Amino acid sequence: MGLQVEVVGAGPPLVLVHGWGLHGGVFAPLVSRLSGRFQLHLVDLPGHGHSREHQAPLALQDCVEEILQRTPPAAWLGWSLGGLFALQAAATSARVRALVQVAATPRFVRADDWPHAVDVAVFEQFGNDLSQDYRGTLERFLALDTIGSEHARSELRTLKEALYARGEPAPWALQQGLALLERTDLRTLLPSLAVSSLWISGHRDRLVPHAAMREAASLSARARWVDIAGGGHAPFLGHADLVAAEVGAFLDALPPDA
Repeated sequence: MGLQVEVVGAGPPLVLVHGWGLHGGVFAPLVSRLSGRFQLHLVDLPGHGHSREHQAPLALQDCVEEILQRTPPAAWLGWSLGGLFALQAAATSARVRALVQVAATPRFVRADDWPHAVDVAVFEQFGNDLSQDYRGTLERFLALDTIGSEHARSELRTLKEALYARGEPAPWALQQGLALLERTDLRTLLPSLAVSSLWISGHRDRLVPHAAMREAASLSARARWVDIAGGGHAPFLGHADLVAAEVGAFLDALPPDA
């Protein structure tokens, strides 16, 4: 079985790429709000959701090329880990017409010149724990996604319901995803990014601090940063109306040939 991309709605196309351990179904709140105006292409990355049996490695450029083959020229939206794929696509393909990053930065771990991030030990520990307690580790990561949000309880409940809705994610894909989060640094792509971009952060996000997204946007040409005051790492869940409004306004403002 190949890479699965669900298509919903009608209008200008938007490709959505999910975060670690989940699948395209996690974007249901955005689908209900945007599918009347846009044609949404909901990707399940290899080893996740309906692409669970797809054995392609979870490598940035390989996945980007496969998604590009299965989707029309479009704006791309990436959440968390999905933001790495979206940014890579926007920087390397003329078929990506605009970029939306939701709780996603070009580098997820802290460095001397990138202080607004988590310690690398966070992802290393999750990698070690997966082999000992697969389900428990996944649920602890989901809790980290929602910590700090003013709607943490409802967001965590939604993520837990979504987690196994399309089957368990493959262990190899989870390990490869953690490796991407731990080792990837795409900051050098930002100054030459040719497309318009929208960066949406949750002010209370514990995985991707809002300051990191502000910094990433400042390094990009034609970029706008929006901070969701009460949002955590999944602001499109607890603040779906606001996130959908920002995404819709950004896409509506794009020139016809963008």
